[in-house]
Parts: sequence; structure tokens; C-alpha cells
Amino acid sequence: MTKHIYIYSPSSAVRDKAAFRRGVKRLRALGHEVEVDDAALSVHQRFAGDDATRLAAISRAAASGADVALIARGGYGLTRILDAVPYKALTKAIEKGTEFVGCSDFTALQNALLAKTGAVTWSGPAVGEDFGAEAGPDDIMEACFDDLLTGQGEGTGWRMPARDVDLKFKPVQDATLWGGNLCVLTSLLGTPYFPMVEKGVLFIEDVNEHPYRVERMLDQLKMAGVLARQRAIVFGQFTGIRLVPGYDRGFGLNTVIDRLRATLKVPVLAGLPFGHVQTKVLLPVGAKVSMAAEGRDIFLVWGHRHAHGHDDHHGHDHHHAH
Repeated sequence: MTKHIYIYSPSSAVRDKAAFRRGVKRLRALGHEVEVDDAALSVHQRFAGDDATRLAAISRAAASGADVALIARGGYGLTRILDAVPYKALTKAIEKGTEFVGCSDFTALQNALLAKTGAVTWSGPAVGEDFGAEAGPDDIMEACFDDLLTGQGEGTGWRMPARDVDLKFKPVQDATLWGGNLCVLTSLLGTPYFPMVEKGVLFIEDVNEHPYRVERMLDQLKMAGVLARQRAIVFGQFTGIRLVPGYDRGFGLNTVIDRLRATLKVPVLAGLPFGHVQTKVLLPVGAKVSMAAEGRDIFLVWGHRHAHGHDDHHGHDHHHAH
């Protein structure tokens, strides 16, 4: 089933051109009509073109009429142009059926949109890192992406870490799913682009951040009252952590999670297959979700999502990532 996929670069410049080309080729091999934005490979300093160039690319993505607008890569670049993003045009495009997909730096645009208009976007793959992976794209990621394209995806599931075997939490109903990259999300706190989500499910991930930095960001969100307002906090993958031998002395990500659990009444879950990893599920930021556990297995369900954002909770089609 051929879909129209529009690829654009709203953040950092594409450095790995070979991975980008592999990604485009892979999407075409899957039978899709792939349109690459004119400025997708532009370079200005570390960015994919100057601020005006990237804003124009976002506008073209919104006007493309594509089924999916997919970022070339993340990096850095969206926070500095949030005050000039065409939120109404993006929201109109989403209402007409264009799904915006991305991760990492894309967290800034996703949460700004949620704060400004309530529009739903998808945390998911980027072209280069995911579809252009040297060993080939991950099966679960591709299956989840295909579910988005066919309108089949209604939820996801994963297995909690073994150490959480006794973790109990009450099922969550009708909660707004939001979050993304922890560093980018925290940088929006106190701005008009930070969504004031009450009783939500907040998911977080990061890369190359020492656990003490993760803890400091979480403490900032906690002290700002954000965490206590949620129904659940869900840890995705925190990769690239380099501990200091002989110095950290057992202080690691689990220490951070355990302290958060001890100081927060809200359930803190772990193991979500999302982050700077190959095996990533797609998550609808801003959508209403339900979440429940069966033993160590967690099910996160958003039901059937139509292009116009009407939710219809029937059936479960999960890609269960272990």
C-alpha cells in the first residue's frame, strides 16, 4: 500500500549522508512515494540550513499533503525557532491526515504543538538513524511504522525489567501520553511551549547523559510540580551512559529510579522500548491512552486513531517488544 512520505530536516545537518540515502532507499523499497525536501541536506553551521531555511522546510512539510512527514535526523535546532513555528498550519495539516513523526530534538516541536494547539504527533523513527541503519532497520520499528501507515496500530506493550517483578500499579484510563527526550523537554519548562498536562502518562528517554544529570532534570520537573500531577512516569531507554570507575560507587540509573519511586507517589515504570535505540515503538504524543499490567507485561493502548483525531477504543494490535 503506497503512502506519500515527506522527508525534511528541521534540526541538525545530516552528517551521515550514506545512512540518509539508505533510509530513503529503504522507504522506497517498501513501496512508498518518498519526497525529499529541497533543503533536506542543507548545511549552515551545525544546522540543516539557517533558521529561516528550516522554518520554510517545516512549512513545506505542512503543505505537502503527505501521509507522513518524517524528520531526516534529530540533533539540535528546534528550540531556537519555536517562537516562529507555524503552529496553525501544522495543526491544519495534522487534521487533514498528515502524521508528523520524529524523536530526539523533535521532542521540542511535539510538546510545543501539544501546548499550543493540542495536536497529536508521533514519537518514532528518523530517516538516517533508523531506516538507514547499517544493519538494516529494526523489525519492530518497521512493523510499528507500518501500523501507523495502515491505521492499524492501537497500542504497544513491553516487559518490565526483572527487578520490577513485584511492582504494582493501578490501571490508568483516559490519560494524555506526552514526553520524549528528557533534556529537550526539561529545557521547555517555564516557557509557553511546555504542555501543562494533568493526570498524564509522561515517558522519557535520553542518550549520553550521566545518571546524575538525569536525576537533576527529574528533580527540576519534580520541584516544578510536574511529576506529581501525572498518573505514571515511564522510563524509556537511557543509552550511552558512562559511569566513572571508583567514583560513582554504585550510583547509576537504577539508583535514580529507586529514589524517584521513594519520593513520588506516582508509579514509575521502566523498560519502554523507545529512545536512541534501534528497537523503538511509535507513540502518539498528546493522545489519550490506557495502561495496565499483567505480571511484568505492560500494555499501553490508544485505540484506533482516525486522521481527525477521534478515538475509538476497539481491539488491541500490539507489537510486544521484549
